Amino acid sequence: MIGENPRQIAIHVLRQRRPSGDYVEKLLERELARHALSPLDRALCQELVYGVVRWQGTLDWLIARKTGGRAQSASLRDLLHLGLYQLFWLKRIPDHAAVHETVELAKRLGFGPRAGFLNAVLRGYVRQREQTEEMLQTLKETDPAAGYSHPEWLVGRWQSRWGKSPAAQLLAWNNQPPPIYARLNELKTDAARLAARWQQEGLEFEERSWDWTGPRLVFELRRHPPLGALGSLQDGWFYLQDPSTLLAVRCLDPQPGETILDLCAAPGGKTTHIAQRMANRGRIEARDNQPERLKLLEENCRRLGAACVDLAAAPGAFDRILIDAPCSNTGVLRRRVDVRWRVRPEEIKRLSRAQSALLSQAAPELKPGGTLVYSTCSLEPEENEEVVRSFLENHPPFKLENERQLLPFIEGVDGAYVATFRRKSKTQIETEQND
Repeated sequence: MIGENPRQIAIHVLRQRRPSGDYVEKLLERELARHALSPLDRALCQELVYGVVRWQGTLDWLIARKTGGRAQSASLRDLLHLGLYQLFWLKRIPDHAAVHETVELAKRLGFGPRAGFLNAVLRGYVRQREQTEEMLQTLKETDPAAGYSHPEWLVGRWQSRWGKSPAAQLLAWNNQPPPIYARLNELKTDAARLAARWQQEGLEFEERSWDWTGPRLVFELRRHPPLGALGSLQDGWFYLQDPSTLLAVRCLDPQPGETILDLCAAPGGKTTHIAQRMANRGRIEARDNQPERLKLLEENCRRLGAACVDLAAAPGAFDRILIDAPCSNTGVLRRRVDVRWRVRPEEIKRLSRAQSALLSQAAPELKPGGTLVYSTCSLEPEENEEVVRSFLENHPPFKLENERQLLPFIEGVDGAYVATFRRKSKTQIETEQND
């Protein structure tokens, strides 16, 4: 049984990444639920795990400098990552504490014979702190992949598309802890009542708005107690959601009384927002091909009071269809911290084919004159513009009304892409054929 030590819990989570295959966010959540950490220790554990995964590439570069590039065991490398991250990224932890705690942890985990080596590497960097910090800053210019801790192929593709400076802004963005945003749930309350309740619960927050969100809908939570314990969250007064995800629903423009298909609905952020915009009048058919995610969708709909959502398929055509397609997640690397180490160029090509298949699957279910919205949280053209162009070539009844890419280094939100199609009516098609 792991003790109530945030560093030991962090190491345990980092070790699980390799054999489990689960995303680190899920592993950490599961592990923290097993331990009664104080709020400060819980926050430290989370920062250590996320920080080590984000900066893994740069941490490996630091290790290679002191070891001549010699390979270390995965478990020892985790310990070196943990110690070095504390030294160079967690300035509030004194150097002696970072070194001592890491070496003692190594001994408890059975690395006694290597404790001297670990101590030497960490203390060597303590002695060379100023020189090393200058080198790390220069590395961002000379080797952005190592300096910003991203795969080389991804850095190269972004530099080719936008140029070195915008790409560097995106790399830096991906390494920042993300803000927490809350969407007001107007099915349960209004902005004034939510604000009053948050004040009672001890939250510090700020209203935020973008051209696609409008006012009094999105709030940034600056300081808060553990979110899971908040009555306002349990009662469904708000939903945690990045503002970028609301663009797709804005483009869908659902109206009360309509029949909507949400093809990739789980976990339900967009689904419940659609229900909110429809004032629960009409029907939303929510589908997802993962049963466990459908359960989460159902729970979220129940909590937020989205009563017009139906998980049962029914025959008939839809007024509007939303396809929030599974994608590479390259627009949300700030939130999905280990995605950068998982995604591969060949995976982007595979996803592109799957996304095209989803569009073709949904197309016959849309009424003439209806609206189809395709969205991803990817920044890659193969998953966005190229999928859209291919769909238009193979589906003449559809026309593209608009498309928009949200870029973190421009809009200041997670990356997203949204394309809006209209299915032509029979009259429109006949008129075009006669012209």
